[in-house]
Amino acid sequence: MPEIQTATKEHSGAVTRCMPVRPVLVACRGACLVHIYPTGPVMGKRYELSTEKGLVIGRGVDCSIVIEDHSVSRKHARIELTSEGFVAEDLGSTNGTLVNNQPITRQVLQDGDYLRIGNCIYRFLAGGNVEAEYHEEIYRLAIFDGLTDVPNKRYLLEFLNRELARAIRYNRPLSLLLFDIDRFKQINDTYGHLCGDQVLHDMIAHLKTIIRAEELLARYGGEEFAVVLPECTLNNACKVGERLREMVEQQVFLFEQQRIPVTISVGVASLPAHVAFTVSQLLEQADLKLYQAKNTGRNRVCG
Repeated sequence: MPEIQTATKEHSGAVTRCMPVRPVLVACRGACLVHIYPTGPVMGKRYELSTEKGLVIGRGVDCSIVIEDHSVSRKHARIELTSEGFVAEDLGSTNGTLVNNQPITRQVLQDGDYLRIGNCIYRFLAGGNVEAEYHEEIYRLAIFDGLTDVPNKRYLLEFLNRELARAIRYNRPLSLLLFDIDRFKQINDTYGHLCGDQVLHDMIAHLKTIIRAEELLARYGGEEFAVVLPECTLNNACKVGERLREMVEQQVFLFEQQRIPVTISVGVASLPAHVAFTVSQLLEQADLKLYQAKNTGRNRVCG
């Protein structure tokens, strides 16, 4: 933005200062929304934001971005350029418009903000080099889950392959946790998919706080997640699993002011000493233990 100059005029020795006039914001012409969730054919699609007219998002066929989903209102939200910058405004939608997971009525968008419309999430890009940011975002989408902002299955398998090879080479312990939400389908059926997504987002945001830098928390698929624990024995891995289970059980999950009871079941597997396990075998062992946890009452750790 150009610097604002304050002009001065002299009248009979006195100095009169003219009030500065704020220039109209010159918007970055490449500003756009990028579809990051849910996955599918439109993931990564870019929607250019015009500086001349607003952009309406909704279920109606006359909207600029049409989302055919029951969670989206016919005219859900509008994005338009003002003197403040690009502004997101909710149009009285049923499920509301969220920016960075917070409900808004009207809010100026900042570069990198997450805009949620029903079940869909978009990333707002308006930096100095939008083209570079866009390609960086596409790469990020290839290895990160758009909803929970943790690595996805693709990155998990790459990480697990590296750590498994290192553990076998140096005869080091390695453990893997698989966990998912108990009766998650019931949550979706009772409260709706918006609630289910919020539970997943909030749960992982909470659990991320105890994962160390050398460990990995990733989304394995659906409501199932994995934790890779390098240099960790089976006994210690079970303790980590129990800590995760307790954190979820004790956390308060709210959706539309209603408390949602949430628990998880955890399966734990470790690399046997002096055995050249494969990634598939390690995942299979953890999955069997998760299945055991489900069959013996849920809300427990088996390893």
